[in-house]
Amino acid sequence: MNGVETALFATLPANDQLVDAMGYSRGRFIVETPGMAPLVVPAWAEVLRVVEDCRG
Repeated sequence: MNGVETALFATLPANDQLVDAMGYSRGRFIVETPGMAPLVVPAWAEVLRVVEDCRG
């Protein structure tokens, strides 16, 4: 690493179907951004718990 931290943020509304797709995926989902290596993210139950709290 070169000592430089990179951050990427995305804001989605709680009712966005992409949020459901991430939470219900089996195992992992991939986040791709031009110019960066793909990021493989585990699908944890906590994602859906947070979304349900935001929806309620």
